[in-house]
Amino acid sequence: MRRGPRTVPALGLMCLCLAQANFAPHFFDNGLGSTNGNMALFSLPEDTPVGSHVYTLNGTDPEGDPVSYHISFDPSSRSVFSVDPSFGNITLVEELDREREDEIEAIISISDGLNLDTPAGSSIFKVHAMDKDTGSGGSVTYFLQNMQSTKFAVDRHSGVLRLRAGTTLDYEKARAHFITVVAKDGGGRLRGADVVFSATTVVTVNVEDVQDTAPVFVGIPYYGYVYEDTVPGSEVLTVVAMDGDRGKPNRILYSLVNGSDGAFEINETSGAISVTQSPAQLQGEVYELHVQVTEVSSAGSPAAQATVPVTIRIVDLNNHPPTFYGESGPQNRFELSMYEHPPQGEILRGLKITVNDSDQGANAKFNLRLVGPGGIFRVVPQTVLNEAQVTIIVENSAAIDFEKFKVLTFKLLAIEVNTPEKFSSTADVVIQLLDTNDNVPKFTSHYYIARIPENAPGGSNVVAVTAVDPDTGPWGEVKYSIYGSGADLFLIHPSTGIIYTQPWASLDAEATARFNFYVKAEDMEGRYSLAEVFVTLLDVNDHYPQFGKRIQEKKMVLGSPVKIEATDQDAEEPNNLVDYSITRSEPANVFDIDTHTGEIWLKNSIRSLDALHNITPNGDYTWSLEVQAKDRGSPSFSTTALLKIDITDTEMMSRSPMDAFLMQTKDNPMKAVGVLAGIMAIIVAITVLISTATFWRNKKSNKVLPVRRVLRKRPSPAPRTFRIEWLKFNKTKAAAKFVLKEDPPNDNCNNNSLGTPPPPRAPAPPPPPGMAPSLGAAPWTVPTVSGSLTPPQPQRSPKPKTLGSPVQSALVSELRQKFEKKSVASKAYF
Repeated sequence: MRRGPRTVPALGLMCLCLAQANFAPHFFDNGLGSTNGNMALFSLPEDTPVGSHVYTLNGTDPEGDPVSYHISFDPSSRSVFSVDPSFGNITLVEELDREREDEIEAIISISDGLNLDTPAGSSIFKVHAMDKDTGSGGSVTYFLQNMQSTKFAVDRHSGVLRLRAGTTLDYEKARAHFITVVAKDGGGRLRGADVVFSATTVVTVNVEDVQDTAPVFVGIPYYGYVYEDTVPGSEVLTVVAMDGDRGKPNRILYSLVNGSDGAFEINETSGAISVTQSPAQLQGEVYELHVQVTEVSSAGSPAAQATVPVTIRIVDLNNHPPTFYGESGPQNRFELSMYEHPPQGEILRGLKITVNDSDQGANAKFNLRLVGPGGIFRVVPQTVLNEAQVTIIVENSAAIDFEKFKVLTFKLLAIEVNTPEKFSSTADVVIQLLDTNDNVPKFTSHYYIARIPENAPGGSNVVAVTAVDPDTGPWGEVKYSIYGSGADLFLIHPSTGIIYTQPWASLDAEATARFNFYVKAEDMEGRYSLAEVFVTLLDVNDHYPQFGKRIQEKKMVLGSPVKIEATDQDAEEPNNLVDYSITRSEPANVFDIDTHTGEIWLKNSIRSLDALHNITPNGDYTWSLEVQAKDRGSPSFSTTALLKIDITDTEMMSRSPMDAFLMQTKDNPMKAVGVLAGIMAIIVAITVLISTATFWRNKKSNKVLPVRRVLRKRPSPAPRTFRIEWLKFNKTKAAAKFVLKEDPPNDNCNNNSLGTPPPPRAPAPPPPPGMAPSLGAAPWTVPTVSGSLTPPQPQRSPKPKTLGSPVQSALVSELRQKFEKKSVASKAYF
């Protein structure tokens, strides 16, 4: 069954506004299968006889008013049922035929004479979708797209749209509802696939308003005032109300219920309240009126009602605003000078201000406040009755800052509190601030970065620092100074803050590239701040690239590079970046060099030692190259080195040393002979040294008694000395291994020398017989031949002997010849 719209009853109470409303009646919902109630989901056999009592409508009215029942049908359909308006009995009046009509739509309603209601479960609309297919593909089912968020439900087979159980419609909340209904067929196969078709439609349900809401007052609360000069008949205020049912509003009538005591009246249609007596005749100071509004239905009978209180106050005439006074009378400007940052809570005693309102009672009550920059001062008192002395107190000392405000300007405002006129007056308060030294000099930056070239002369400007002190006069003057471990090479001008180098300073980026120190800004009372200065020396290309050696020898294995390297002592790129090139090569076009790394390669066309042999001028495998190292600075510097490269291959490297030597000298047999001669000379020299050492060891231990020779003394030639350079092998001095040290004199030794022996020398000739040996004789030296020594004769002191005797000369000459031969052979080899 389909039922008419239903609205929700409501009772509004607002700001003491009392409303009386007539609410709509409603059906009882007794559930499925019940024979009385709202007839929701009611079913009936088709063979029910005409005239049978099939159902009883049942409902109630909230106010207890009698209700009546109604049933209606669509004009295009049959009227199958009738209803008793008073008792709700429904009677079948036409025969039923299920095969012709399996569902009957009817609209039932319940009314108290003023309102109608559509109950939950009522049929609202029937949706019909047609599918031309037969079988299951032609059967149609219906459902709603948003089941959870709607107040409606649809019968899935018939398409009847109903109001869901437990829900109501309210015109004041939603005047229309939009429902999306989906129709879907039973599905079937189409071109070998299972297919289900569906269609959608949107149903719009418009809700009709019913009289279920009380009148509503607008602009509450209501206050009115009657003054001394008000004349009878004057309008005091107007009360405004309207019907809460906006769809079909009823007419509104106004009336005074109580509280007027005949002093006031209200226009029943406009709601305007007027005074009927002069103010002098009014007995009270305050009147509390109650205004009632009543809705009038279309039938002319009273309906919903509401009541609101109205307050009317009788007041004296307020004709005096508050006025400010100084020491000499009324005044609207007050001035004061004071230092910045006074103590918190300090009273501005230089201001003498009085405020007065000549009215009486409530008309003389007013508030005081300061209008201007907030939170700096506060005024006391804040509320005044008739007259008071005005006091201004410091609230925020930090905000009273000369650097921010030279002058502080406020308006002192006095405004009435409880008067409708709200009379007010103002006075200007002007405070001239005086400066104090309350600020620290501050740098414009926490740090400064400067860059100067390392070749800058002494006294060059580096950077200018700036500090600002907002204080005025001497307090704002700033003096600069620098300190720190990196400040030794710099000075600062105390007034301008310009930092420059010491006159004697010599900067070198390679030694120290960066300096940092602190700069201090200080005022006359010692207040200061710091900033950090970073100075970076810009590198200047003032160094040449340097090779480790100007002449270098390298061995290159065929297929592998050799590397030559030079360093540039400049501090930064590109000054310290080195590029390499071959400036001269003998022969040319044999080598390539990597410009950046200094690696030297054979050209790709040279793949064997035989190819090298053919282009070598001397037939060997040694080349001399002149390599240039050039930096990338501006101007650029370069240097050269001579590189000798001996080339071999891996096969030669794997041979024994003798095989490699013979292979290298196969084209130069004289070189091989010279090397072999040198080796033999070294062997002979080692044998001589071993023999000499053995001799001195035996001599020292008395195991060798040399045969004394008697030789004719000849004039001593000039002494000659020689150096045995051939004994130097690598870094070891072989002769040092054979230097003999004498033990202290004892009975088993015939030594007659004293002290530590000096380096080896040729031995002195034996003294003549009968002469005592000298106590200051030279220490033992390297011996060359055997000889005998005379026993010591202490009875007389012999004269020192020289080294120029014939015997000595002969021995030295012999030994020298042997050493020189060996030395020459050794040098020829090396």
